[in-house]
Amino acid sequence: MGSREERHRHHHDLVPLAALISRELKNEKMERPTVRYGSAAQSRKGEDYFFMKTDCQRVPGNPSTFFSVFGIFDGHNGSAAAIFSRDHLLNYVLDAIPRGLGRDEWLHALPRALVAGFVKTDKEFQSKGKTSGTTATFVIVDGWTVTVASVGDSRCILDAQGGGVSVLTVDHRLEENAEERERVTASGGEVGRLSIFGGTEVGPLRCWPGGLCLSRSIGDMDVGEFIVPIPYVKQVKLSSTGGRLIIASDGIWDALSSEMAAKSCRGLPADLASQLVVKEALRTRGLKDDTTCIVVDIIPPDNRVPPPPTPKKYTKLKALLFRKKSYGSANKLSMKLASVGIVEELFEEGSAMLAERLGNDDTSGQTSSLFVCAVCQADLAPNEGISVHAGSIFSMSSKPWQGPFLCADCRNKKDAMEGKRPSGVRVV
Repeated sequence: MGSREERHRHHHDLVPLAALISRELKNEKMERPTVRYGSAAQSRKGEDYFFMKTDCQRVPGNPSTFFSVFGIFDGHNGSAAAIFSRDHLLNYVLDAIPRGLGRDEWLHALPRALVAGFVKTDKEFQSKGKTSGTTATFVIVDGWTVTVASVGDSRCILDAQGGGVSVLTVDHRLEENAEERERVTASGGEVGRLSIFGGTEVGPLRCWPGGLCLSRSIGDMDVGEFIVPIPYVKQVKLSSTGGRLIIASDGIWDALSSEMAAKSCRGLPADLASQLVVKEALRTRGLKDDTTCIVVDIIPPDNRVPPPPTPKKYTKLKALLFRKKSYGSANKLSMKLASVGIVEELFEEGSAMLAERLGNDDTSGQTSSLFVCAVCQADLAPNEGISVHAGSIFSMSSKPWQGPFLCADCRNKKDAMEGKRPSGVRVV
């Protein structure tokens, strides 16, 4: 067809398939785990949607490069944003990863691609003029490496073999997140409770205009673009003992703590575990909201079902054994991993500043006439792209010509998210 997207992909497909397959086989030094999963849901509003895909391939045609993707989208003010995100987010993320990467390079590029994919999903959905919004908790499992990106108040927890329960997401409820309250007000929003007759304030903290309780989401164009789609991202590597992920909407977490959810289903296969978590949440709180749960077991190849772990007390001595390797700056909001000695933290970042999240590209020596917008992947002529760092006090580079680059539309969106112009006002 010769479309812009196809030309862009062709430009990046520079490594022969045979060479990629050979490289992948050499890199597979450990046996890959088995992934088992199950889901369960009870609907009240009909605005929860989920996504499960276990046959993705980093190198098309090479089954040794498969990975799995799981997502939960908890919509509000309608279901359109949740449905759109379910249908498009994965493709937008994969479009933002350069072609021809080996597994380690691919995993290293994934956090940045998740940021680009979330922002593009939000931008494309808002262009349709619909006003609904959604949380998004998106999980990619590649071998023993788990990468989680999230906006809103759905949650993903890790119950690692050994009994430690770790939260792999950050809650973006204004009521519970002081840093996000400060960011929203600095960007032009107002934070306060709902006022009723007599001036009495009731309910949780909300952002005005709009009255949304969340500081990050996809969609919500009627609220203001300082409610950003830039996700908190965490990437961890499990030991060969494996672990269990529980991904769920707030209908679960408003009823159960992370520890309660993990404990309620230990020793059960994933499909039964997801059903039991939902049942326990309904028993505790009743059906007051859409309630959705996905359970994913990452199992050593010689085990079909992970055995119930023996709880172990967390001590300062064990904390000394925890290994951490960071590709980016640590986010202060993160809850530290409790699974001591059996989980390696590879990446963690939660900044809402796009320049910080997209980093730097040294394109000063690039001879190709083709540049690409880091968010929407549109082709750019050399004189069309605007550096994501241009005019930013958060710039990590003094070179305004240094990439990554944004098209005019994505630069406008970046300015709106940072409160540099009113939402919906375009700079031509």
